[in-house]
Amino acid sequence: MSVQARPNFLNYLWLSLLILSGMMAIGILQMPRLNTLKQKQSISSETAKKEVESSKASLELLQKLPTFGFDNLVADWVFIEFLEYFGDDEARQLTDYRLSPEYFEIIVDRDPRFLKIYPFLSASTSIYAGKPELTIELMEKGLKSLDPHQQRHSYYVWRYKGTDELLFLGDPQAARQSFQKTAEWASIYPDEESQQVAQISRQTAQFLENNPESKSAQVSAWGMVLQNAVDKQTRETAVRRIEELGGKVIVSPDGRVNIQLPERD
Repeated sequence: MSVQARPNFLNYLWLSLLILSGMMAIGILQMPRLNTLKQKQSISSETAKKEVESSKASLELLQKLPTFGFDNLVADWVFIEFLEYFGDDEARQLTDYRLSPEYFEIIVDRDPRFLKIYPFLSASTSIYAGKPELTIELMEKGLKSLDPHQQRHSYYVWRYKGTDELLFLGDPQAARQSFQKTAEWASIYPDEESQQVAQISRQTAQFLENNPESKSAQVSAWGMVLQNAVDKQTRETAVRRIEELGGKVIVSPDGRVNIQLPERD
């Protein structure tokens, strides 16, 4: 090993040890949760609250933990932790989903180009945590780092944003602008999926321009929620709201879900 390469190697080793130490500290904080999972028993409200406190402490540590260029690794780690948190239905029924935005604050800060996390952000924070304004804030932060020419499906983030603005913030003007932006970014690509998203988004924006209270626009937005639902309850909510607005959910023999817009807007 050359004299020059040795310091570089030692620096890399030192940074790796720092990150490993941080991960070990987080693991220690997570021990109460792991022990509870191993027992595979129904947990009490008190135990669930302690798990939330442990998760919150872990998130606070991760927010301060230097990554030394390993941002993607930290984002992946936090997303796995979020999936465990969000998927623990029993614990969430005993507590709530208030930590959801805290997971995504770290993920978006570390890796805003991690496109697969945005549907989970919308469902967990807007629907379950009841904080759509935080969802919009985090999406806006993520969009600053996205380029439609670099991230092929980044136009979906604009569509998620418009959906939340329309359905959960009640802001059709902001939603119309987001859907227009969706169409603009999606139009860059000639493939069928991108062109369909562009067409639907333009149509939704037109509905809102003509009628800010448009049922068709809302049905289209709920269709987006249904398409990207990450759990059964969200799917059931989307289907119910589509039907209440006069739309229909039609499942074809091959399993495809089609949304029929209301006859009257």
